[in-house]
Amino acid sequence: MTAPRTTYVTTTIPYVNARPHLGFALELVQADVLARHRRHRGDSVRFLTGTDDNSLKNVLAAEAEGVPVQDFVDRNADAFAALRDPLALSFDDFIRTSRDPRHRVGVERLWRRCADSGDLYRKHYEGLYCVGCEQFYTPAELVGGRCAEHGTEPRPVAEENWFFRLSRYADQLHALITSGRLRIEPAVRRNEVLALIEGGLHDFSVSRSQTRARGWGIPVPDDPDQVVYVWWDALGNYVTSLGHGTDDPAYDRWWTGATRRSHLLGKGVVRFHAVYWPAMLLSAGLPLPTDILVHDYLTVDGRKLSKSGGTTVDPAELAAEFGTDAVRWWLLREVPRVGDADFTRERLVARANADLAGGLGNLVNRVVTMAHRFRDGRVPERSTVEGAPAEGTERLAAVCREVRGQVDDALADFDFRRATAAVWRIVQEADRCVDGTRPWELARAERAGDRAAGDRLDEVLAALVGACRTVADQLGPFLPESAARVAAQCAPTDGRLPAARPLFARVGEA
Repeated sequence: MTAPRTTYVTTTIPYVNARPHLGFALELVQADVLARHRRHRGDSVRFLTGTDDNSLKNVLAAEAEGVPVQDFVDRNADAFAALRDPLALSFDDFIRTSRDPRHRVGVERLWRRCADSGDLYRKHYEGLYCVGCEQFYTPAELVGGRCAEHGTEPRPVAEENWFFRLSRYADQLHALITSGRLRIEPAVRRNEVLALIEGGLHDFSVSRSQTRARGWGIPVPDDPDQVVYVWWDALGNYVTSLGHGTDDPAYDRWWTGATRRSHLLGKGVVRFHAVYWPAMLLSAGLPLPTDILVHDYLTVDGRKLSKSGGTTVDPAELAAEFGTDAVRWWLLREVPRVGDADFTRERLVARANADLAGGLGNLVNRVVTMAHRFRDGRVPERSTVEGAPAEGTERLAAVCREVRGQVDDALADFDFRRATAAVWRIVQEADRCVDGTRPWELARAERAGDRAAGDRLDEVLAALVGACRTVADQLGPFLPESAARVAAQCAPTDGRLPAARPLFARVGEA
């Protein structure tokens, strides 16, 4: 037997200048699906998320509220960690960059390795700094003098900082990306990164003065007047959480030895993850991620969800109002692989009621009710999903056989909409099977003495129950709570299925 694959799945770690919004919930749910899916396929999986506590944005937000920075950061970071239950998340680790003892030692170790490679130097710098992005911009990179991401005018800053020799790694990065050794999905984002590299990479500042950082953050090793740049600090979490810089065996297992190291992130931070971070790893002599998986934005009335911009939808409140299943399902079924998705409560309600209550819930209820009505809840032994299909169930059997590979292919392409559509084909085909085979007419014919109709009824019921079980199995990574309810409804106890009961309440209705 071959050893199981090891898969390391991470999200970005967001600033905690405010409570979490639905845009980050999208990333969390996507990462959770990938982690659950790989566990379901037999991989050994580690799923990491956390919070970026050491940002100037956090400091300014705390000052504006008039509370100590650590208290402010702790309160908001707790709100991010608390998304586990309302979003049904399965993360294995949650890192806090201001609190976790693993982090500072790992950042210091990463810094020293890059310094040993000759890639860190100090110089005076003047530039335009966007606090929202925590990044310097050149005038050519601005749109009408404003940051394209936040719509604000960057502040002029002049100080002496440490710089990283990013320019040294342009050719290596280009070769890694074009060869596919560093995979960036979707292709439109890969092309953007290649264009950025081809346009010329410039060394970037990797520290800030203690004064400008308000004394918040990790001091630069051997230079306590400087604080490590928040992006250097934050990007390091992917290895510091594994004990990089210590003797923790987790690093060797989940970074050096992992089959796949997959970073999920939004399109606004591609530069940092697909250019800066791989260059830092090359400098430090460490393995690179295998996959950079990029999602687009959620909008509300066409405006990007943003904590600092005040455009927010609280995912915990949304789950409390409409249920975890409804929130996860909208994020997975409605958000395209490429292109922003506009969120409204009306769209969430419509999707949940059509697919969950009116689709899957209705199908399982029909099938279990027929099993009780026509066979006293006992499922015939013969399953047309696994064996030779009975007349009228051929297509359903084929769809059930195909779904596993289709889900695998879609998630390998980072396409959650296609993956959920593959699972939903079973629900749609099972409904067509019921309408086409008309089990109630077969039961009537059986009662009239037609034994062949009775045999066919057994085969149809077996096929339908088998299809519901296949849905439950393949739906698990997407809607774990719903999948468990469907599986329980279709699992015999003492040879009989439980009595049919509603699996999904319609949402958004009084």
